[in-house]
Amino acid sequence: MVPAPSSPASNSSPNPGSAPITPELLAVARGEAPADVLLTSAKVINVFNGTIEHANVAIHADRFAGIGDYTAAKQVVDLRGAFLAPGFIDAHMHVESTSLPPSQFVRLAVPHGTTGVVLDPHEIANVLGLPGIRYIMDDAAGLPINAMFALSSCVPSSHLETSGARLEAADLAPLFDDPRVVALAEMMNFPGVVHADPGVLAKVNLGLARRIVDGHAPGLRGKPLQAYLAAGISSDHECTTAAEALEKLARGMRIYIREGSAARNLEALLPAVTPSTIGQFCFCTDDRHPGDLADEGHIDHIVRKAIALGLDPIAAITIATLNPAAHYRKRDLGAIAPGYFADAIVFDDLHKPVPRLTFHHGRLAAQDGVLVESAMPGAARPQPPRSPLRLPRLDERSFAIPATSGVTRIRVIGMDPHQLVTEHLLLPPAVRDNHYVADTERDLLKMCVIERHRATGNIGRGFIKGFGLKKGAIASTVGHDSHNLAVLGTNDADMLAAARALEACGGGQVAVQDGRVLALFPLPIAGLMSDQPAQTVIAQQRALMQASHALGCPHHDPFMPLSFMPLPVIPSLKLTDLGLVDVVQFAIVALEA
Repeated sequence: MVPAPSSPASNSSPNPGSAPITPELLAVARGEAPADVLLTSAKVINVFNGTIEHANVAIHADRFAGIGDYTAAKQVVDLRGAFLAPGFIDAHMHVESTSLPPSQFVRLAVPHGTTGVVLDPHEIANVLGLPGIRYIMDDAAGLPINAMFALSSCVPSSHLETSGARLEAADLAPLFDDPRVVALAEMMNFPGVVHADPGVLAKVNLGLARRIVDGHAPGLRGKPLQAYLAAGISSDHECTTAAEALEKLARGMRIYIREGSAARNLEALLPAVTPSTIGQFCFCTDDRHPGDLADEGHIDHIVRKAIALGLDPIAAITIATLNPAAHYRKRDLGAIAPGYFADAIVFDDLHKPVPRLTFHHGRLAAQDGVLVESAMPGAARPQPPRSPLRLPRLDERSFAIPATSGVTRIRVIGMDPHQLVTEHLLLPPAVRDNHYVADTERDLLKMCVIERHRATGNIGRGFIKGFGLKKGAIASTVGHDSHNLAVLGTNDADMLAAARALEACGGGQVAVQDGRVLALFPLPIAGLMSDQPAQTVIAQQRALMQASHALGCPHHDPFMPLSFMPLPVIPSLKLTDLGLVDVVQFAIVALEA
C-alpha cells in the first residue's frame, strides 16, 4: 500500500488555479528545501515534447515543484520504474448521465485516473433551473477532483419541447463569478446562432466576455458553419466523420472526440488525428453510465482504445490531459511540470495504461481501483431540491393514436444504438381497430413523450424502429434535454403501467411486461440521479438491463439511446411532448406523411 502523503494540500479551495504560488514551493524547486512528497524512479510522460524522462518528481503541498534529481523529502514513494502521467481530464460531460451526483461519481471516476472534469449540468438545469445547477456545484465542492463547470446555454434546448425551467443570459451572469466556471456550455441552438437570434447572441456574448463558448453543431458544414464560428464558438463534440472534423478543425475549432455509453465516435474520428492536428483534439464522454464507468473506465478507457486503434500512446495521453487544460485556459493543469497542480496517475504498461495510483493535488486519491476514503471531505453533502412529477391523469386511451383511412406511410424514427443522429423513415403503418399500433415483426414500436414539469397534459405520440422489443414496455424520466417521461412499448397497457410505476417512485427507469414491473431503477433526484451509493446504483441498473433483454431488446443498454430520442437539436427525426420534430426543418411535423 502507498500511504497518503502526510502533509495536507495548502489549498483547500475547490477552485483549480486559485492557490497562490508560495516561497516554500520555490525553495523546494531550487533544491534548498525538502519536498513534502518525492516520487522516485518514475518514467515521466512529458506531454510538452512527447518524450519519457527517467526522473524523480518533487511535490510541495498541492503542486509539482520540480522534475529531475531531487532527493530530499519528508515522504518518499518509490515508483520502481512505473510510468507517471498527468491525471486525465474529461473535456465535456453531464454528470447526471451517470445517475449519480458528483460525490458518488468520483468514487467511480477517480480510481480510473480522472482528476479533472468539465461538467455541464444542463440536464438538471432543464428540470430545476438555477437551483439544480447550484446543487451540482455545491455537491462537487471539496471532492478529490478538479470539478470545472460550463454554464448551460440552452435551457430549454429549443422551443420544440417543454422544459421545467428557462434560463436567459441575465440568469447565468452571476454564476460566472465562481472561478470554477470555465465556459458557456455547448451552444446547441446552432440555427439561433447562425441566424443571429437576439437571445442566443446575448448568451454567446456573455460567454465570450467572461470565459469561452463551447459548441454543439452536428453535421454543420459550409457557410452556416462559418457563421457559427464567426460568433466565437470554439469547440464541438458532435462530429461523426473525419471529414466533418477536419473541416471544423481547419476553421479553428477544437474537436472533442466523444466516446460515451451511447455515442461512440472514436473509431470514425481517429483518422483525423495526425502529428499536425493533435493539438486540436480532446477526449470527452458526454454521457456515461455508471456500470460502464465501473467496468470499462472513463477517459482511461478512451486512451486505451485509441492506442489499440493505432494512436501513439503519448499522443493519446496528451489529448486526454494537456489539450483540455489548454482549451479551458487552465495554466496549471494537464501536465507534470513545475508549478502545476500535482495531479497524476501511475501505471505499468504504456500501451495499455491502467491507473493503479491516482494523485490529486499532491495527495493519494485512489489506489488499485478504490477511492481513498481520507481523500473525501468529511462534511455532509447538500440536500437536492424537490422535483415532483406532474403527469396528467393517464389511462390506455392516453397512448392511442387514431388512424386516418387511406394513409399509406407514416413518419418513423430510425434509431442507431451507437449514434445520437436518427433516420427519418417513411414506412407503412400497422393498423388495428382504426388505430395505429406497434408491429413487433417489423420492429415498429410505439413511443410517447409525456410532459412532467408543468402539468400541461402534453403527450407526443409516434413510432420508432431499432429497439427490438418483442413484448412489454420500457420508460424513463431521463430524456434529453427537457427530461420529460418517455415510454416505448409493444402495447398501450404496458406503456401505461410503466408510466404509472415511474410516477409512483418520483422518476427513474422501468421495464414492464403484462402489467408487472420486472425491474425498477428509482432516480428521485430530479428524475435523473439516485440518492443511493454508486455500487447500489450499478446493481439496480444491471437488473434493469437484464429485464429489458428479457423483453427481447438486443442492445447492451436501450435506455441510453432512448434518452436521446426526445432531443430536438440532433437530426433527423425526434419526438418531444409537442410531437414529432423534423430537426432539419426545425419544426413539428405530422405523424402521417
